[in-house]
Amino acid sequence: PSSGMVTMKCDMAGAAAVAAAVLAAAELALPVAVTGYLCLAENMPSGTAQRPSDVVVMRNGTTVEILDTDAEGRMVLGDGLCLASEKNPDWVVDIATLTGAQVVALGTDIAGVMGNDDAFRSRVVEAAGSAGEGAWPMPLPVELRAKLDTPTADLAHKGDRDGGMLTAGLFLKEFVGEGIPWAHVDIAGPAFNDKGPKGHAPKGGTGFGVATLLALLCGGMTPEDLAREIPRRVRELTSGKGVPVVYDSAGKDTLTASLDSLQVRGTPVSNGTSSRPVVIDTTLLAVKGSVWMSREDWARSW
Repeated sequence: PSSGMVTMKCDMAGAAAVAAAVLAAAELALPVAVTGYLCLAENMPSGTAQRPSDVVVMRNGTTVEILDTDAEGRMVLGDGLCLASEKNPDWVVDIATLTGAQVVALGTDIAGVMGNDDAFRSRVVEAAGSAGEGAWPMPLPVELRAKLDTPTADLAHKGDRDGGMLTAGLFLKEFVGEGIPWAHVDIAGPAFNDKGPKGHAPKGGTGFGVATLLALLCGGMTPEDLAREIPRRVRELTSGKGVPVVYDSAGKDTLTASLDSLQVRGTPVSNGTSSRPVVIDTTLLAVKGSVWMSREDWARSW
């Protein structure tokens, strides 16, 4: 509806959350290798825009029939999940303002968390709780997978209205590499506050998800723990010997952490259909191993 166009700026909230989380992890010198993928799309009409009934070949070779051009985010996010999976990370989290069905089901304060691994999904929900952000575990019922069947391609990119949040998660699941724990966080509701200030969140963009992702990277430390310990740890890591470099899973320099400056390198995923400036739509976070010490040694060092 036309009234919804005013707040479409919040559709970049997932990418903003991951970008902020990766930069924060670098600035705090967290000893984990984190790669952020910003999956980008510009949802604009043009001669090369996607149309209903188009069939798109995804990065992993899966063919997808387009049914609703307003569901462009899951297409670039699917390719991003393929790309992240090629790096064989220890786990992947994507976070996106993906469906209106999430708002209908859980309202504007609670994110829906889905995944292919119940234990990892629980870790994400617990991290959100420790960070003071609301999240609720949601299923991915195999019975709903048939809603994505189509005679035209390997799958349709959208099911019907019933269970829309869950079928969107099932669609994304198709692009996660085998054996990689993955969680999908739908923040369509909590990403934007169009009323008044609520808690620490001002009116407008809330930054929802940044604290959850950092808590996940920190092993579920509470905000109080982080506020107390991180300044000391950063001073220790940076005194007299510079700052460690965070590497991605391929061993390439991704983020150079510095208290004075941060530089990000890498090319975002694009839909490739427009030369116009792209708008951040959805994004994901991939983590690969520990860089300087084991997780146990790191925990003891705190």
